[in-house]
Amino acid sequence: MSQNLLRNIPSVDHLLELPAAQEMIRNSSREFVRERLRQTLEQVRAEIRSSSDAFQETDIQSEIERRLREGFDRSRQPRLRRVINASGVVLHTNLGRAPLAEEAAAALVEIATHYSNLEYTVEQGKRGQRDVHCEELLRQLLGCEAAVVANNNAAAVMLALNTLAAGGEVIVSRGELIEIGAGFRIPEIMERSGALLREVGTTNKTHISDYERAINERTRLILRVHPSNYRIIGFTARPSLEQLVSLARERNIPVFEDLGSGCLVDLSPYGIKDEPVVSRSLALGASVVSFSGDKLLGGPQAGIIAGRQELVQRIRKNPLMRALRVDKLTYSALEATLQLYKQGVALQRIPILRALSASKDEIEVRALNLVNRIKAVGVADLELNVIDGQSMVGGGSAPESALQTSLIELSHNKLTAVDIESHLRSRPIPIIARIERDRVVIDLRTVILEEEEEIFRAVISL
Repeated sequence: MSQNLLRNIPSVDHLLELPAAQEMIRNSSREFVRERLRQTLEQVRAEIRSSSDAFQETDIQSEIERRLREGFDRSRQPRLRRVINASGVVLHTNLGRAPLAEEAAAALVEIATHYSNLEYTVEQGKRGQRDVHCEELLRQLLGCEAAVVANNNAAAVMLALNTLAAGGEVIVSRGELIEIGAGFRIPEIMERSGALLREVGTTNKTHISDYERAINERTRLILRVHPSNYRIIGFTARPSLEQLVSLARERNIPVFEDLGSGCLVDLSPYGIKDEPVVSRSLALGASVVSFSGDKLLGGPQAGIIAGRQELVQRIRKNPLMRALRVDKLTYSALEATLQLYKQGVALQRIPILRALSASKDEIEVRALNLVNRIKAVGVADLELNVIDGQSMVGGGSAPESALQTSLIELSHNKLTAVDIESHLRSRPIPIIARIERDRVVIDLRTVILEEEEEIFRAVISL
């Protein structure tokens, strides 16, 4: 019986002439589809040989066409895919952190699909420098003398330490020896930079006198690290930036502040406390600061270094800069993002700032409207409620700042919360929700309006 089935399998050339195969050829190439067909036929033959009952009740040609389509679609699907973030974690590191503003995305496409003046001075008709892009905007927004861009904040910290302190000592509080994402630790970054760590104080208490006693002829830098992803509370003490700047000026030592998330606007009116504004640190006298581009700034992945002209110029000339520099796409997206700050429309146009500043009442109205739409259609065994909840800033930022929100809570008489969550993730555009108290919850704070339709379709498909 299996031999008969094997003989009935159409040839590759015959299958290539079928309408389904011809459509795929139009969307790719004949050789690409031929290879997919060969793989499909090998799979079918193997199944027939392993079981005499295989395909007994099945039209083999139809089954081959079905598998060919599925394999073709899978082979063309990119590994890096769009998802809908319905988790309520605004800066979700696993989901790519800050989505770009439309203006930044448009600028990126414009530069990506054309030649550009990346290292060319149009006015003079000769070679230019890539690292001047965005500098003028950063100087205006931050009030600094100079700025340069690396590929992330870890790179920025590495560059600053290597340039300003290699072979010398860097004084840092024990309470600031943090670990950031994926196991990167400040002491290890410092070691790789060639600087020597000089710890002062204790985990919970460090005084200005600890820094003062630690300064010696080998001291090159005082490092202050904003603890973005954790807080020590209770019996604590930490010198202010003003105190460190005053001491550093007395001893003629630069102060480098790693700000981590990089706020360009004050977010405290929206419930996000203790995230320093970059321009304030510079105004208080920090010699150099660094911060991320794809966190609270809301732009592309980047590490921005800003501060005194002489120090930034030294960093710019570091040979490591070439290994850690950014490309034209980053510059284009970052410049467009910074322009929104300059124009005074960042809170309205940058997605993460829009999400962070959204009120609970705004989100509740959206949640109720979506729930009422779903209930109007009617889904058997499904229960929907709008409940109070909390959103998180995420991305290692503002760990104590939970934002009040309204959540859509889903439960089903025949499906578990894990089943529902898995169903949402299996959609053509995966929907990433979270589970609380054995219920799936959807937080529209991190969902743009246009994505609500996909959530509607996903839920009624239950």
